[in-house]
Amino acid sequence: MINHIKLNNFGPLSHINWSELGKINLIIGGNGSGKTFLLKAIYSSLRTLEDYKRGNEQRSASDILADKLYWTFQAEKIGDLVSKGADTPLSSDIAFDGKSFSYSFGKDTSKQIASIENHVPPRASNSVFLPAKEVLSLHQIILAAREQDKVFGFDDTYYDLARALRISTSRGKNYKEFSDSRKQLENILGGVIEYDEASGRWLFIKGRHKFPIGVTAEGIKKIAILDTLLGNRYLDINSVVLIDEPESALHPTAISQLLDIVAMLAERGIQFFMASHSYFVVKKLYLIAQARNWPIPVISATDDGWVCDDLQNGMPENPIIAESIRLYREEVELALK
Repeated sequence: MINHIKLNNFGPLSHINWSELGKINLIIGGNGSGKTFLLKAIYSSLRTLEDYKRGNEQRSASDILADKLYWTFQAEKIGDLVSKGADTPLSSDIAFDGKSFSYSFGKDTSKQIASIENHVPPRASNSVFLPAKEVLSLHQIILAAREQDKVFGFDDTYYDLARALRISTSRGKNYKEFSDSRKQLENILGGVIEYDEASGRWLFIKGRHKFPIGVTAEGIKKIAILDTLLGNRYLDINSVVLIDEPESALHPTAISQLLDIVAMLAERGIQFFMASHSYFVVKKLYLIAQARNWPIPVISATDDGWVCDDLQNGMPENPIIAESIRLYREEVELALK
């Protein structure tokens, strides 16, 4: 698992020092606070270690990282990722099972990262980034934009996910927790999602009826992606899953059910990082921490910078939570008048 994340001068993230990470980790903050940026910073390091020395890959870790940062953040040069006005270089240090993968570069860096230090063995497992926007109905467009046109538009989090979804679902014995999770996901969906090779389209199948994925609800598409990655064995018990706004396009009951499935998968070994600005998500994860007696580290964007807490110790102080409580109190006051 990832144990520790330390970032300096990384875009809007002037300083992050997040340690003692757990099976499930939460990033909370308002729009524009840098939640997605933090997820992408983590993802870039993860994918570098997963591509490094895999199969016939001949590129150095430095070349893989530079390419991943370029296509994930889609900056003209990676030096543009250095925080505006910073006097010192961008730096990233992420520890996997106590072993460090770190790098740094300045604002004039184009594509060559000279300062990189890696003590992490190459990873055989896959990480995946689930974006807030749905992917299934845009699947072929995402692949064409990168593989044929090679243009900016859909960043590498979308492209890597689209490639992972291209893998056919496998039959046969799967991890018990994965099989159980798929059954629960199917119950939430009310059907199954399948890729039709002949038409090159995703279909939602409910009973005897088949529907084009474009006419199905956003929430169904989002849940179907996780189900597909469990079914095609892209994810295993050592994978890391990053989810941007798990609450997006899901009604409260589905969010609660989805987070219960996340907890089940985390118990088997998958590590999760989630970014949210939903009080409902924070509250549900707090209840999971209490029920399972788990630490669930949380880092919150506040006016004074990023603050670390643990949901096992209670709900953290944060403007999003404070506003939710304020609205509740206002409702009570109105009811008592």
